[in-house]
Amino acid sequence: MTVEELRVVVRFAAAAAEELLPVFERRHPDDGRPRAALEAARVFVEGAPRTRLQRVASVEAHRAAREAATEVARLAAQAAGDAAAAAYLHPLARATQVGHILRAAADAARVAEIEAGEDAAAADRAVERWRERAPAVLVDVLRRYPPAPAGRNRVARLVSTLDSVLREAPGG
Repeated sequence: MTVEELRVVVRFAAAAAEELLPVFERRHPDDGRPRAALEAARVFVEGAPRTRLQRVASVEAHRAAREAATEVARLAAQAAGDAAAAAYLHPLARATQVGHILRAAADAARVAEIEAGEDAAAADRAVERWRERAPAVLVDVLRRYPPAPAGRNRVARLVSTLDSVLREAPGG
């Protein structure tokens, strides 16, 4: 996998996380860890090498997720952590890597569902929106890994759904 392909993956994850950041910051205005993770992701996307910055910022955003007061705040912080961590996507052909590519977008779909009163159609619309936004390079990277398993929780199932629709996309 090339560094440029990694940058595409990180850009996609960061776009999802960026949409969710206000959700986290409304509930935790004094906690800058998810914002710092997004900034670390952006630094990599804009051409800097992968460094300890992305790793540390990712871990801190995931800590913020564990400490979040609500599910939507947790998902938003998790997405930011995942965006920074995506810079370290492994080329090992394991289905777990699919989560690193798609979980931030699945988090966004889950937040849409929650904010719509647990309306699954809202998640479906979000999945479709992320399918449309996925660049061909991302789909090519995704297809190098085994399909994501259905998973036990809602976000894992949304990762699996998004994975399926992206793999089925013509031309991808």
